[in-house]
Amino acid sequence: MENGLLRNKGYWTLMAAQAVSSIGDWLSIVAVITMVGLKWNASPMEVSVIILCLAIPMALLGPLAGTVADRFNRKALMMTSDLIRAGLILVLAVADTIWIVYATLFTIGVFSAVFIPAKNGKLKELVAQDSMKGAMSITSMIDSMTKVIGPLLSGLLVAAFGAKVVFFIDSGTFLVSAFLVLFLPKTIKLIAEKEEAEDKPSFREEFKAGMTFIQSNRFMLAGLFFLGTSLLILQLSDSQIIVLLRELTAASPDLFGYIVTSSGIGMFLAGMLLAKKTDYNAVPLMLTGVCGIGISFGMMAVFTYFNLTLSLVWAPFLGLIAGFAASLVFVPFQATVQVETPVHMTGRVFGVINSVTTTATIIGPLLGGWLATVLGVIPTFIITGSLLVLAAMIGYINKGKIERGSEDVSESEQGTPAATTS
Repeated sequence: MENGLLRNKGYWTLMAAQAVSSIGDWLSIVAVITMVGLKWNASPMEVSVIILCLAIPMALLGPLAGTVADRFNRKALMMTSDLIRAGLILVLAVADTIWIVYATLFTIGVFSAVFIPAKNGKLKELVAQDSMKGAMSITSMIDSMTKVIGPLLSGLLVAAFGAKVVFFIDSGTFLVSAFLVLFLPKTIKLIAEKEEAEDKPSFREEFKAGMTFIQSNRFMLAGLFFLGTSLLILQLSDSQIIVLLRELTAASPDLFGYIVTSSGIGMFLAGMLLAKKTDYNAVPLMLTGVCGIGISFGMMAVFTYFNLTLSLVWAPFLGLIAGFAASLVFVPFQATVQVETPVHMTGRVFGVINSVTTTATIIGPLLGGWLATVLGVIPTFIITGSLLVLAAMIGYINKGKIERGSEDVSESEQGTPAATTS
């Protein structure tokens, strides 16, 4: 890891805020589902709408929210988003109808849609170009740790104190995140930043400029395709793993938990590796990751079909491989996008990326349930895994074109911090 990144106090403050906020997200999800699903006896469809209320605003508003993140002060946007979400979480603690829950979660999703591109834009401001790949790898490691720790901690707190108390704790995590963001530099003057024009472009013009930038970069377009496809298959498969495990005659009741935990560990290990080895070429790593996801889920279906024994060994191992492979897709793509995107467009670009990834998380479980019902769960895993391997092979054949498309884009304005003011 670069010494410059280790000494970057602003970056580590931002990472601390991200970790606290991610844990808080798990607290609210578990608490809401516990309250609505167990205490209010909500139907399966009503429980599903809970996740949709959080996801739909981010899927629909991602590009617009990214433009907002580029147009206004990112630190102020992050703090405002955290403080408003802290208050909204308290509304859940006193909610007495499911419609209040839906409206509150939808509003939380709107402010989350603003927070994410603002955070990525602030990261671009804080981290020098030569440290960006390591920074994105550490961000992935934090996400992986919260994926393992978050559900466990959330379940323990809900069991010990009840859902309503956990809402107050969750509100506190947003306040802590806002407090940490307060210590980030307010403005960062960038050596290569464009001088602000006398006539500031309109919101619509800025939005169009961001979309044009993405469309002009072949790497971003291809990367978005592989990122979205991989995440779609991951969500499709994740939602049906428990159904797949039912096909085994002697599966442990804890096997699903072991697979989820091992996938988080795999993502963490990949992030650690990519943080140390930052001189990588993103395209072949991403294609290897896409292929790895396809092989791991395909093999899981094959082993289940033959009812292979020792499922406590091979199933978590394949989950670890899938998690490791997923990070090989996500981390190099996002790191390269951060490097290639001018600082004044970072919010718009990551707003689009967030919209694509969130859409995949919405469609994936729905498509997985439909395919498993129509085709059966084992054929679903084999077909989707095979499609990922095929997509990776096509990507390898066109690797040169993708890389040349990235090189042909004019060199982006590098965001090297020159001076800060609090």
